[in-house]
Amino acid sequence: MKIYRYPVAVSSLFVLPLLLTSFMAGKDTKKKVKNDVCSASNPASICSVANTCGSPSSPCTIDIRRSQGSDATAKPSIPDAKSNKAFCIKVGTTVTFSTGSKNTGFVIDFGDANPFDHEGDIIGGADRPITVTAKHPGCYTYSIGACTPGTVYGMCGNANAQLIISAN
Repeated sequence: MKIYRYPVAVSSLFVLPLLLTSFMAGKDTKKKVKNDVCSASNPASICSVANTCGSPSSPCTIDIRRSQGSDATAKPSIPDAKSNKAFCIKVGTTVTFSTGSKNTGFVIDFGDANPFDHEGDIIGGADRPITVTAKHPGCYTYSIGACTPGTVYGMCGNANAQLIISAN
């Protein structure tokens, strides 16, 4: 009996389409979030200095990471911020999605309603932070995907979170 070993590049050709297919299949499904603030009658009423990231004159940075298990996290540059907890951004604020994790790539998907001046998914990584500007007020549910190659319990983590773009 012969044992065939495929090089990493060849096996990646089989795994990558499978991962992309599973991510794309979930794009049109209703996203569920714990403590859904977007279902409130006035989501912007929760915005305060304590949970607003940046301002039109000060940038906001959101750190994307793959956490233990199969989760991904988004944590804004706000003192005492909690990962994946809803937060606010004012219209006109420059937002940088980045990761402090080595060899990590990420995808941020807002679906059809993107609040930023960026078309499509926000795709970046450890060596490629992505900077966008908040343009459209409202409450948005988004999905976070973060992938780290070579991990034992699976390569990618994902989660859903919410943010509020406030006009004032």
